[in-house]
Amino acid sequence: MKRKTLETAERSPERLKILERIAALEHEGGDSFYIDVEDDPSGHELRPDEVDYLRKKPSSKLKTLGARAMAAILQPLVRKDLQITVEGEENLAGISGAAIITSNHFSIFENIAVKEVADRVQGKHRFYRVIKGLNFFQPGWVGFLMKNCDTLPLSKNLKTLRLFEAALERILAKGGLVLVYPEQAMWWNYRKPRPPKAGAYHYAAKFEVPIIPCFVTMEDTEVPDGYGFPKQTYTIHVMPPLYPDPQKTNRENERTMQAENYRLCLEKYREVYGVECKYE
Repeated sequence: MKRKTLETAERSPERLKILERIAALEHEGGDSFYIDVEDDPSGHELRPDEVDYLRKKPSSKLKTLGARAMAAILQPLVRKDLQITVEGEENLAGISGAAIITSNHFSIFENIAVKEVADRVQGKHRFYRVIKGLNFFQPGWVGFLMKNCDTLPLSKNLKTLRLFEAALERILAKGGLVLVYPEQAMWWNYRKPRPPKAGAYHYAAKFEVPIIPCFVTMEDTEVPDGYGFPKQTYTIHVMPPLYPDPQKTNRENERTMQAENYRLCLEKYREVYGVECKYE
């Protein structure tokens, strides 16, 4: 069978529509930056009895072991396929305990790049991902990983949210590394940094842990992906960590780290792509 090239590959109509939605939301700006562009799986707001954040139940522990084993097999495959490289590893030198890692969100796979960073932090640290609550209802093997591979699903249910915050506090107290996407929604293959929401920095200030700001850049290859677009390679840039200032209030720390994280991403975007980040 003749191998497809970018010239012969047919672009997915569904992906083209998603790119149109992204362009429209970018033009609107403001809170539109945080709107999802892809349909959520069917489900509901997670109830407290539906999620075992700290994996205390025997069945939860068993499923987590299976999910971690699956992820351990997938990680090197994805790393090779996307040619993931890490730059700025020297900025991790001062991190020895817990931290919240931030990154831009544009693919279901860029968290593998973040995991590559977490694996380079000194000492042993369990790596967790904060996910959208409805992703907990994904079907198939993706859903299995979403439910069981060290994920912390968010929910607007207040009782569930309290359990989430208690679990996050416990995980950080034990030295965990937690990925939070401050851009909130995933915008497929979107290269520009979006203004971050406050959640990651709120928890970093509240629980007195640093932020490890990361930004993933992409480069087109000559090979088409499954949608007929250029397949991407990933470089994850680790930027200097941000620490809460004990002389400031939590709110002041939240705002300062939020603004600085965004500034670092804008600066990295300009450095890598050679243009200022301007929204259409």
